[in-house]
Amino acid sequence: MAFGKEVALSEHDGNPVPPPGGRLKPATSTLAFLEHHDGVIQKGSLGVLARALAVGGDVSGVVVGYNVADVAASAGAYGVSTVYVVDAPEFEAPLPQPRVDALEAVVAASGASNILFAASVLSADIAAGLSARLDAGLNWDVTDFAIEGGELTARRPALGDTVLVTVGWTSAVRIALVRSGAFEAVETGGTASVHPVPVTLKEFSTAAQMVEQAREQASGPSIEDADVIVAGGRGLGAPEGFKLAEELAAALGGAVAATRAVVDAGWYPYSTQVGQTGKSVTPKLYIALGISGAIQHKVGMQNSGAIVAINKDPNAPIFDFADFGVVGDLNQVAPKLAELVRAHKG
Repeated sequence: MAFGKEVALSEHDGNPVPPPGGRLKPATSTLAFLEHHDGVIQKGSLGVLARALAVGGDVSGVVVGYNVADVAASAGAYGVSTVYVVDAPEFEAPLPQPRVDALEAVVAASGASNILFAASVLSADIAAGLSARLDAGLNWDVTDFAIEGGELTARRPALGDTVLVTVGWTSAVRIALVRSGAFEAVETGGTASVHPVPVTLKEFSTAAQMVEQAREQASGPSIEDADVIVAGGRGLGAPEGFKLAEELAAALGGAVAATRAVVDAGWYPYSTQVGQTGKSVTPKLYIALGISGAIQHKVGMQNSGAIVAINKDPNAPIFDFADFGVVGDLNQVAPKLAELVRAHKG
């Protein structure tokens, strides 16, 4: 595959804004979309940013919203020195189409050739729209990426997550949607230079209006943000069995997750599903209660810091990759473990 060394500024409504220094960036120029909610950049976006900085090249961030100058500046603590910001009332609602216009303008302003998104409902919509707008290739479900000889390559699972394949791009601009939880955010300290980019929205981009935004009411951290996750599988026996996971998670200050079989059975919400068709998580501690450890679940949690498996079946596949294993009745082990944690905390 051959990739161009530079990307020409694209035409869009309004005049293209020259990048700092007035020149195009090299083919290894990477732009990370920093999704934020309630004034906080999402952990997944910061993880993608951390990986991009580790890979090397010229890496910048982009923040789109309203009154988000402070949000953009906060990205400097995670090692990025340049953040482009599109700040206007039209971007207050988390709608994808206006953000496609914004990203088109930022790509033109920065000369970026690689645009990276952490997977989410919003970013998937933006990435797809931007791909069509820029005639850019889009690879999704990416679990890792690298720049080799000035070319972006990526790895993604295939055949039911049983193999990893290397993928590339044939377009001048390359877009990647990175699997949620694939990388950890790394706070390095520092400051970022914020560069405003003006955008003229296309008429059709303002056709949709958000009339209501519902928020899930939940106590404790989400599974994407939690340092400790207690996950339950079919071995819990019934929906009521999740009380064991909830009590242990509460004692540890963590979140509760579930396998696909469990959420398909209606035992626990889909938002907590970990695995191939759910979310990928990277907590410091992952406790699996009654989970066999099928490959589809493994790919969603295998990058956890420490994995503890509790299962009565000594031949359960999860013991093959768990750091610590307890063969026993989880109905006895889990409550005792929660009791010990509470006692230790005093």
